[in-house]
Amino acid sequence: MRKNNGGTNGDGAARNIIALGTVINGDIVSDGDFRIEGVLTGTVKAKGKIVIGETGKIDGQVYCRNADICGKVKGKLEVAELTILKATSSFDGDIITNKISIEPGALFSGTCQMNAPKKEGVESKK
Repeated sequence: MRKNNGGTNGDGAARNIIALGTVINGDIVSDGDFRIEGVLTGTVKAKGKIVIGETGKIDGQVYCRNADICGKVKGKLEVAELTILKATSSFDGDIITNKISIEPGALFSGTCQMNAPKKEGVESKK
């Protein structure tokens, strides 16, 4: 029997989605996971995983625990654990991460700095 967790990812944090056709200009802060299929111009900070789908596009800064990039990102990406650039991804900017995986076919232009994992999650540097 499958338990309905009320739209959470099992640890009590909500899963969120920006759907295809949605455009957001501004900043987003979330305790949960995030999936972006639309367009975001601004900053997104999530304590969980961020997935940027094939139709997703971000122009700005992203701070999260894990990131799967399938779409387009221009800006800065700071990930506490694992960053995956899928074959369909296009990334232009700077990545700070603990581990990175870049699939054949992914486009990456910029810098990558690999650090030891942070103990208390991701905190932005101003």
